[in-house]
Amino acid sequence: MKAIETEGLTKVFKDPLRRKPIEALTDLSLQIAEGEVFGFLGHNGAGKSTAIKLFVNLLFPTSGRVTVLGRDVSDPRVRAQVGYLPENPYLYDHLTAEELLRFGARVSDIGPGAAAEEIDRLLALVDLSHARKRPVRTYSKGMLQRAGLAMALVGNPRVVILDEPMSGLDPLGRHLVANVIRHLRGQGRTVFFSTHILPDVEHLCDRVGIIAGGALQFVGAVSSDGLREPNAWTIAVADLPRTLETQFLNAGIGVVRSPRAVDISVNRDTLYVVLDLLRKEDVRLQSMTPKRESLEDIFLRETAKSQHRAE
Repeated sequence: MKAIETEGLTKVFKDPLRRKPIEALTDLSLQIAEGEVFGFLGHNGAGKSTAIKLFVNLLFPTSGRVTVLGRDVSDPRVRAQVGYLPENPYLYDHLTAEELLRFGARVSDIGPGAAAEEIDRLLALVDLSHARKRPVRTYSKGMLQRAGLAMALVGNPRVVILDEPMSGLDPLGRHLVANVIRHLRGQGRTVFFSTHILPDVEHLCDRVGIIAGGALQFVGAVSSDGLREPNAWTIAVADLPRTLETQFLNAGIGVVRSPRAVDISVNRDTLYVVLDLLRKEDVRLQSMTPKRESLEDIFLRETAKSQHRAE
């Protein structure tokens, strides 16, 4: 069972001031595994928040469907399993953080004794124990974000959906929210969060999806070094017959000679062809070095492709 699954999810808004409807999200098909931290990366206006509001049933799709933990998001049983933090959380500002969480616990049918333990745990998790008795109207931007995050975690939801959770936070605030996401991953919970901040995705996520112009452009596993799976390689050989070098160059395969070796640049399409030709010519391999495309390179490329198609 997938934590979140969408099929052909599309949302079109009608604008009375414009003749043409606005297609904010187009044919989104995506699968998020249980226990996965998934980053939804895109520039402002790319369609991230629209998708998330469809995930939590705050918007209704024009077409397509979305399920959470195997159930349609309209099923009331889903709500008890999902924690949601909007981009700009609205909190009752006359209440204290403790009162907010007590309210959340009551809505979640958590008894008074268990609620007290839950409140203490969550306030410590988001570093607000010291401000638990203060009205949230006295909180800074970062403290408000952390209070909203604590509210989203009431009841230990299996799926946590966060819309731009680190937007506008200072480095300390971002570090704390990142640690909370790591904590949730350690508990085996699913975290789906949107952002336009690349380092957050690189350091926290198992996989990333890049959205631009309302359409999903890329999905892949990433790390701080870029794509986990290499997309190109440099093959170093002791020597290379000139006939084979000419054949490679004519096929658009890069060949660079140096005093110590000959470097051959290959990608996924040419890797096995080149290795087979080298084997047939009995060419000795010295090394084979993977190259990984950075997340920034992928993001800029996919965003530029989307803009080109729109033009």
